[in-house]
Amino acid sequence: MAPTDETGQAAPHTSPSGTTPPGPRPPAPGTAGPDARMPRWLPRALVLALALYAVFQLGSWAFHQLTGLLINILIAFFLALAIEPAVSWMAARGLRRGLATGIVFLAVMIASAGFVTLLSSMLAGQIITMVENFPAYLDSVINWVNIHFNTELRRVDVQEGLLRSDWLRTYVQNSATGVLDVSAQVLGGLFQLLTVTLFSFYFAADGPRLRRALCSVLPPARQAEVLRAWEIAVNKTGGYLYSRGLMALISGIAHYVLLQVLEVPYAPVLAVWVGLVSQFIPTIGTYLAGALAMLIAFTVDPWYALWVLIFVVVYQQFENYVLQPKLTSKTVDIHPAVAFGSVIAGTALLGAVGALIAIPAVATLQAFLGAYVKRYAVTDDPRVHGHRGGGRGPGAGLLTRTRRLWGRRPQTPPGPADPGGTPS
Repeated sequence: MAPTDETGQAAPHTSPSGTTPPGPRPPAPGTAGPDARMPRWLPRALVLALALYAVFQLGSWAFHQLTGLLINILIAFFLALAIEPAVSWMAARGLRRGLATGIVFLAVMIASAGFVTLLSSMLAGQIITMVENFPAYLDSVINWVNIHFNTELRRVDVQEGLLRSDWLRTYVQNSATGVLDVSAQVLGGLFQLLTVTLFSFYFAADGPRLRRALCSVLPPARQAEVLRAWEIAVNKTGGYLYSRGLMALISGIAHYVLLQVLEVPYAPVLAVWVGLVSQFIPTIGTYLAGALAMLIAFTVDPWYALWVLIFVVVYQQFENYVLQPKLTSKTVDIHPAVAFGSVIAGTALLGAVGALIAIPAVATLQAFLGAYVKRYAVTDDPRVHGHRGGGRGPGAGLLTRTRRLWGRRPQTPPGPADPGGTPS
């Protein structure tokens, strides 16, 4: 029987030398013992992390697959905001919103179809004219090169060199094989146009119902903010289209006068083209639209193309610094640098669609956030107005001090003059 101590526990064995043999050491703090088990929350955490990662991957895949549809819905939403004032105006006079929306869309479609038809006929006629007159243009260029560079080029040699060149053969082959791709792109563009038209029609016709459905899931305070943001978006988008349409009219009239003076054919259609493209493709639209006008003017006289280029550049500066600030000060009040940056950002994100909707989107965001930004009175400091030094220091504000001294000098009433010219 093992000996026990006073507490009733077995006494440790002693070695013959009288020392106690070393026993098993207790585990160090922070380390798992031999009987430690996995925490119960760890498997659940691993399953939750894997589930979240799977949901993220699925959402990312779905977003990339639906990017085209989301862009079409965004375009349709801004189109619905643009025609909302006209639809609301007709609905307030007794027309149903669906019928009013259909009338607006029908008018837009008729105007667009007529413009495209006129532009297509103009381009077809001018292309035929340029092809027929191409030998004359080539002769004039060859004569100019021969005179200024002392060469002996002939039109026959140039034509044979072009026909036998490898790049022309490669271009023809690529064009022949790319017919199916062009057809697919055309069909895809028509499908996107139909999608945007349907969504914009539903957004405009069922606008009140959509707002009620959106507000029904929000508390009253949030409902007021959503309705206010919606109203701001309608006003800014409508104001943007109104100001752009007015500037397109002015630009079209100005370019029509120039083209009519130069006797360029199809001047009315070209003027409408320049007015629309220059305004609804910001910053670079004027030069893109002017390129077609320059091409048509070149068929009449090469010097006319130069006159058109000069007029386009001058008118662009007049529009940027005089016309646009006056027309957009009350509708889309954003700085030109902000507008330019928003167009670049929109183009980088959504391409041509982003360039079109960037300005009204930024104007809406700026107007909505402006209501929540507290503003203070600006201090009456000369540096606020662009004066360096703030009127301090030796020599600073000399003209200002001179004016003050001149204003404080005593004003003596003039007395009767003596014959010598001195006052009495």
